[in-house]
Amino acid sequence: MSGDDHRLTVRLGELAQAHADRAAARAGVPAVRLDRLAAEPLRLDEDFCREVADRYDAAPMVTAGTARGYARLAAENLRQFRLIGEAGIRVLPWTGPGQPYRDSRDLIARVRATGLLHVFLTRHGHGPAGADGDHPLRAPAGVRAGGEELLHNDIFRAVHDVFGHVLFGNTFGPRGEFRATRCHLAMYPPDLHPLVFAELVGQLCWFFHGPHLRRPDGTLPRRGEPGYVPPPRRPYPPQKQLVYDRRTLNRFAALFTSPG
Repeated sequence: MSGDDHRLTVRLGELAQAHADRAAARAGVPAVRLDRLAAEPLRLDEDFCREVADRYDAAPMVTAGTARGYARLAAENLRQFRLIGEAGIRVLPWTGPGQPYRDSRDLIARVRATGLLHVFLTRHGHGPAGADGDHPLRAPAGVRAGGEELLHNDIFRAVHDVFGHVLFGNTFGPRGEFRATRCHLAMYPPDLHPLVFAELVGQLCWFFHGPHLRRPDGTLPRRGEPGYVPPPRRPYPPQKQLVYDRRTLNRFAALFTSPG
């Protein structure tokens, strides 16, 4: 890591930790060290992943009583988006072909080196309804970047890329996304955790472990086996207004064991 890379991640870490401390103080819960969360061992439980995926798959598109929570989530994401700017990171919409980054390592290395994050816009392909769905995060966020008006969902994905992946080097895929969510959740008030979990882990588990990918006997084909669908050919999950119960969130937290 170069000197500029190091300064950027140090500044990001300082801003993220201060934000997490304020969220904990407002909720009256103990503050946690984000770097310690990032170092926790993870025991990935595929049964848990399937259960989360099945809950997501079976849920209706809209869960009653979520509008206020999503409005608060959108406002919180905007606060975190401003922190990205304070750290010296610019966010621009991706206008080239395909995705802006080859993989998570490319994303992390380039953002750390350049201080520039390209965002693949929701309206170019996120979920089967694109940007035309009624999900509250698909409303305009009142932020323009590179001549484009960003949606709240674009803002959310940008802050998760930075605070979930770039800051601690968490990769994509189930293990990296679980770690990214574990770290990023601590920056949100606890009462928003069920919504954030649905947007991150709920969708992730559906993408990697959903019932649409399984054999009739319920097993999941592995790479090289008949019936295996590579990730680039899988559909994005529908973006649902869904609240996971506290028991599920506690089971998620129990997958991580503090090194002491």
